[in-house]
Amino acid sequence: MENFTTMDLIMSIAAICVGFVAGMVLTWLLLPVLRKLHAGQSIRDEAPISHQVKSGTPTMGGIAIIITTVWVSLIGISPTFGFAAQRLLLVIAVFVLFGLVGFIDDYLKVVKKHNLGLSAKQKLFLQILIGALFALHPLSGDSEIWIPGIDIYFDFGAIFYIPFVVFVMVAMANSVNLTDGLDGLAAGVTAIVALFFAVIGLVSGSGFITFFLALAGACLGFLVLNKNPAKVFMGDTGSLAIGGGLAAAALVMGRELLLPIVGFVYVAEALSVIIQVISFKTTGKRVFKMSPLHHHFELSGMSEKNVVRMFWGATAGFCIIGFVLV
Repeated sequence: MENFTTMDLIMSIAAICVGFVAGMVLTWLLLPVLRKLHAGQSIRDEAPISHQVKSGTPTMGGIAIIITTVWVSLIGISPTFGFAAQRLLLVIAVFVLFGLVGFIDDYLKVVKKHNLGLSAKQKLFLQILIGALFALHPLSGDSEIWIPGIDIYFDFGAIFYIPFVVFVMVAMANSVNLTDGLDGLAAGVTAIVALFFAVIGLVSGSGFITFFLALAGACLGFLVLNKNPAKVFMGDTGSLAIGGGLAAAALVMGRELLLPIVGFVYVAEALSVIIQVISFKTTGKRVFKMSPLHHHFELSGMSEKNVVRMFWGATAGFCIIGFVLV
């Protein structure tokens, strides 16, 4: 690992601080707009009874996360617009496009009152399309995949690399979306994961840390108003943008296989849904009291705050494992 300078550290702290303040202020400014649009979250009947009081809470707060992350990232972009700057713009484009898919879905559901919003097939098609366009872009990376822990590279080849990239992006987007079910859960987990990748980039001298710092700061700022009891939710607008953006940035860094490790909470949430569906359809029995996984712990007697803290702590622990494997 390469040494980083004091100036690098100062600039990094400044980026996350600016992201935090901007994220908090933008979320606060966005709240009355969302209320005016009657953009209130509908709570599913099958959700835990304690969640029914959240009905009507403004959603689509992810708009503030997106604007803040993009703004802070662009502040730190190289004025020479070199190779690194072009790759950063590619990641930002993916981040915004995934957020746009989520925004359309949220807008149709909560503003236009079309209960289903975009269909599952429509959302999946758009996510696959964005992922494929990213994979085909010459700046997205090469077909060699770095394997953590054993520090070797495996070449997927051009043919198999594209579906691999699409899978990573779609899986991450939907995993973060499933994680966004408790006050402060997705925002807190994402802030920790983004900080992990920022530190990895900082100490390795990769130079690709601006996006992660901006995202971490934006999520922490959003968390001020999203912590329990939440005054605003990020909605699919925020969760899909976060998942797609994290995947794109990790792929560009060549550290995509660290995502399922440090983002194990995302993976566990998604797997709990898959396991629950398969089990119920094949045996008629449920493995969990409710999925995604955070609801299982709630129905097992844990308070919402404690479940969130436990998942934050688990993410921090898996990030430590990630550092060991780098």
